[in-house]
Amino acid sequence: MTNEGSKRLSKISRRTFSAAASVATATVLGNSFSVQSIHAANAPVQPLRNLDKKESKVKYCLNTSTIHGEVIPIVDQIAIAEKAGYDAIEPWMRDIEKFVSSGGTISDLKKRIADAGLTVESAIGFANWIVDDDSAREKGLEQARKDMDIVTGIGGVRIAAPPAGANEGPLLNLDRVSERYRALLEVGKVAGCTPQLEVWGFSKNLSKLSEVLYVTAAAQHPDACVLPDIYHLYKGGSEFYDLEMLSGRRIHVFHMNDYPNIPRATITDADRVYPGLGVAPVSKVLKMVMESGFDGSLSLELFNRTYWQQDPNEVAKTGLEKMKQAVAAVT
Repeated sequence: MTNEGSKRLSKISRRTFSAAASVATATVLGNSFSVQSIHAANAPVQPLRNLDKKESKVKYCLNTSTIHGEVIPIVDQIAIAEKAGYDAIEPWMRDIEKFVSSGGTISDLKKRIADAGLTVESAIGFANWIVDDDSAREKGLEQARKDMDIVTGIGGVRIAAPPAGANEGPLLNLDRVSERYRALLEVGKVAGCTPQLEVWGFSKNLSKLSEVLYVTAAAQHPDACVLPDIYHLYKGGSEFYDLEMLSGRRIHVFHMNDYPNIPRATITDADRVYPGLGVAPVSKVLKMVMESGFDGSLSLELFNRTYWQQDPNEVAKTGLEKMKQAVAAVT
């Protein structure tokens, strides 16, 4: 551990330790995986224990980056998700803003989503709520308010909260980050939209699950939750078995993907592949979080340039099939 890392960990107060202990108490301790078993890709995955079909029900969601949402209008994104058979959609704020700036309305977008039989389980925004600069952070919180109002306007209830604005630069004090996340949660409480603290594997800050777990516990807020991502957990150097430190009930959306056998240092977002086509222990991860109480949404988030060149309807359909196969392996 670096000297900087030691300093950050030494700042744990009695209050923060108590909060962390509360989260640990909620952890399901009887479902442990060894380091060897979680990485044994060829080992059989046993069915879920102590879960009936109702409890193991999850929603399947399309994060629109998978079909290159940046160039596909959001109304077409909705139609693609509906045609493929998804339960939900996870749009990007930029695409909603494009729709509105072109003359569309939030109410119309909400109706289109509802008419397609979809829900909005999450959305992707990049408000700078975490940064050290007081003025910039206040602007970030105001941006978060606006984003949340838009999300609730289209029928959504959650938004991603990555460390945008602090992915480069100095390491932030985690106790201060927890205070800022709590402030963001309070904004979300008023707006009716929960910000999900997201692990960003490539980021200088919150790149590891351990940091995110610390911040969510230290925030001491009932709405605190985590947005994990298989790729980001690998990229940032987390171990998948660390998910056992987290109750699945603190995960509402889980970003689904897989990755090829590329070193952490050089792998990029563009290398993500369909679940089951890489080396990640996808089914074992699902089994772990589902046994600890997760019954939220699995959201397919890919940035694969090869997929972007293909028919988006086929990409969406194939991704859904691969996610269902991964879940079927454990249910």
